[in-house]
Amino acid sequence: TGAIGLYNVGQSCCLNSLLQVFLMNIHFTGILRRITVPLCAAQKKKNVPYQMLLLLEEMQCGKRKAVSPIDLACCLSVYRVKLFVQYDAAQLFLTLWNLIKKQMKKPELVEELSYLYTICVQEHLACQKCSFETKRNSSMLTLPLSVLDSNSHMLKTLEDCLQYFFHPEELSDHNMCFCEQCGRKTPFLQSMKLVRLPQTLTIHLKRFCFEKSAYIHKLSHYLPFPQDLDFNAVLTEDQCQAAENEKAAWQYELFAVVAHSGSSSCGHYCAYIRSLTECKWYCFNDSEVCQVLWDDVKRTYGHSNLHWGETAYLLVYMKKHPQ
Repeated sequence: TGAIGLYNVGQSCCLNSLLQVFLMNIHFTGILRRITVPLCAAQKKKNVPYQMLLLLEEMQCGKRKAVSPIDLACCLSVYRVKLFVQYDAAQLFLTLWNLIKKQMKKPELVEELSYLYTICVQEHLACQKCSFETKRNSSMLTLPLSVLDSNSHMLKTLEDCLQYFFHPEELSDHNMCFCEQCGRKTPFLQSMKLVRLPQTLTIHLKRFCFEKSAYIHKLSHYLPFPQDLDFNAVLTEDQCQAAENEKAAWQYELFAVVAHSGSSSCGHYCAYIRSLTECKWYCFNDSEVCQVLWDDVKRTYGHSNLHWGETAYLLVYMKKHPQ
């Protein structure tokens, strides 16, 4: 089935969950299989894409229920990704992705990897006193969605979080910006418009917040997310800056959920992944892998009375009809 577990080699549940999401993605492994293999043994030990490829082959060739990612973990330790450390899955995802991209030697593979994961947006700043406006294109690897609005009220659905992320924000009072046309600080309207969405879209639900005491608090309230997500039905015309053929491909299906249980200071990660070859859901909990139903995945929606309960932290969607 390809559903092979990874042994926990030292608080590596976060790493294991992310590796499973990478390696169960046939679009990613299609790129990984075409990397340039390092020449000498020392380079092989320090090359993250190559060590990921070896791990993938071990997972696919063996008949064991789980394999050890220790060689890859040792490789990552060279780049300060240590074992026996509690990692944040969103931060570790960015670290892993950047290491993979940096160490892929073929420019065409770097370009394919970027195209597979990168979100393109256009940032707008408009003066409220005159017509002066600035635009800047930028890219990101995840959509970091707040689960609270500006008044700290809980947002009710993933669609609400997306609308809030792209909703214009007024910069006034101490947040005013200097306007070149007015020659002074004025209120501005800040907004972000969506330009391009990738084949593999990673959404980061910001379920942690700082309280006044500087204590990081986990937000466990109920937040449903759909199996099918159409950005054209969620965002308005004003929130998009894309061609019609680009927007036509903005229909997604849920591929994976990286879930966190525990508190902000200590906890555990596992991954729910839909096999792209079988269209079945699996739960990858370190070395334990089992087939699950959509109702099991829905348990990661969260519950306000279960602060230590399992909640979705990263959502990975796949384009239904890639261009």
